Amino acid sequence: MINDDSLIAQIGRTIGLWGDLKFHLHTDFPEQFKVGNTYKSNRGDLTIADINFTRGIIRFTGYESIDSAKKLTNTKLYANEEQTKENCDLKEGQHFWFDVIGCALKQDDEVIGVVEDIQRMGDTDYLLINTADILVEAGLSKTFLIPYIDRYVINVDTEEKVVFTRDAKDILEAS
Repeated sequence: MINDDSLIAQIGRTIGLWGDLKFHLHTDFPEQFKVGNTYKSNRGDLTIADINFTRGIIRFTGYESIDSAKKLTNTKLYANEEQTKENCDLKEGQHFWFDVIGCALKQDDEVIGVVEDIQRMGDTDYLLINTADILVEAGLSKTFLIPYIDRYVINVDTEEKVVFTRDAKDILEAS
């Protein structure tokens, strides 16, 4: 349904009588949720009428009663890349996942593979790497995970689409 958009939140059960709903974030950027912002959902576009992060409650324009709000239970909210870049401020050294996915993974001057996906396990993000064909032909694993931490990731250049690493090949060889 929503192809180039990222899941950023899921709506839970109703709270009270005025259309308040619990919401569960699926983003590292809660600041993008502001009154008046509109997001795509699996139930059409929704505009935020009110939000309270402390209580984890959100209300949408046109759904200000308990009966209308119940229709939004389990709704998923999405943001596209342009909307995300507009609403989220990155700190130095931070990158959006969609900018890192597709980057070549390099150790020294050797391309080890390409970032296929990013997975969060516990408090750590892992790059899922599709190993370079030449290394697969040499008998190494087709895919492997590398922790997205300073120990392994030296630098990310999203303009050149390259993730520079150290010791990634050691992880690949142990996979």
